[in-house]
Amino acid sequence: MLQIGSIVWGVRDIPRAVAFWSAALHYIPKAPPSDDWAMLVPPDGQPGIQLSLSLVSSPKPRRHHIDLFADDAQAEVERLLSLGATRKEWNYPPGADYVVLQDPDGNPFCVVQR
Repeated sequence: MLQIGSIVWGVRDIPRAVAFWSAALHYIPKAPPSDDWAMLVPPDGQPGIQLSLSLVSSPKPRRHHIDLFADDAQAEVERLLSLGATRKEWNYPPGADYVVLQDPDGNPFCVVQR
């Protein structure tokens, strides 16, 4: 049986990405980040999927995204915006239960109302 062990996220600035995603997910570095790689995990052995950050040179965001499920999506959107996320223009269908944001590197992700 296979299971997801890590999601690898392409970023152009490792320290900025570590700061944003650590704060966004309440994760911590698994080991000291290098110039081109970092691994973030839940603290204290809590369950969760590792997020690995890989330095890329392409200015374009990659074709991937994370869906973050939230009990209070609007509050989480506001918190993420205060951490450096930005809103992505999106054509939402009627009754959409999600908001599309971008991390500081321009990678899109969604906050979904649980």
